[in-house]
Amino acid sequence: MSEPTAKRSISLVIPMYNEEANIGHAIARAIDAFVLHGLEWEIIVVDDASTDGCASIVEAISSREPRVRLLRHEKNRKLGGTIRTGFAAVRHELVLYMDADLPFDPYEVGRAIRAMEVTHADLIAGYRFDRTTEGLKRTIYSYFYNTLIGILFGWPHRDINFSFKLATREVIEAIELEAEGSLIDAELIVKAKNLGFVIQQLGLDYFPRTKGASTLSSPTVILKIFAELWKLAPRMRRPVRRMPTPRER
Repeated sequence: MSEPTAKRSISLVIPMYNEEANIGHAIARAIDAFVLHGLEWEIIVVDDASTDGCASIVEAISSREPRVRLLRHEKNRKLGGTIRTGFAAVRHELVLYMDADLPFDPYEVGRAIRAMEVTHADLIAGYRFDRTTEGLKRTIYSYFYNTLIGILFGWPHRDINFSFKLATREVIEAIELEAEGSLIDAELIVKAKNLGFVIQQLGLDYFPRTKGASTLSSPTVILKIFAELWKLAPRMRRPVRRMPTPRER
């Protein structure tokens, strides 16, 4: 795999809800990848009012390694609220979003940074080479959802909900994210595109969850996506660039 051509810095945001079985391993593998690529780094784990012991695991890691930070929600704010909390806290020039169940090899960040440098992209959006291992139901749902987003917004993304999103901090600071649930992935991509940022897609090997339970394909989550899509679609088509706060400058 290709190495970055210059010293870069990266903030990794990991949304977390009841990921006791996965979070320690995910953090360790991410740190390994950043060290191997010679990156300056920080990891921001956002605990969305978990009821298991995952927050204690992150606190123990943070006590040994201060570049790992834990932010906590007192009440559950779902995926969108969790990602917004993490994005608001980033300090470095690049921002990567990754699920806690480690759906891809963090070492791929080197290839994504290289793709940014080659193509002058502002955002690299990963897609899964093969997601059929998730089962027929989720494969069909994903196909129709990606098709719908393409029809509504003119963006033919192959896998818009995949958690690998690597963006410059300028992108993160310019976009006013509003979605509370899983629509936030599409909202980020569509608003970035419509604000004139350059987006490239990058194929990645996908590793299905082996521990813990996912709720992202439950009927409640799917209905919430479509409800938010109905509400936010006009502002996704015509987003307004957000001005950075003094802290962000």
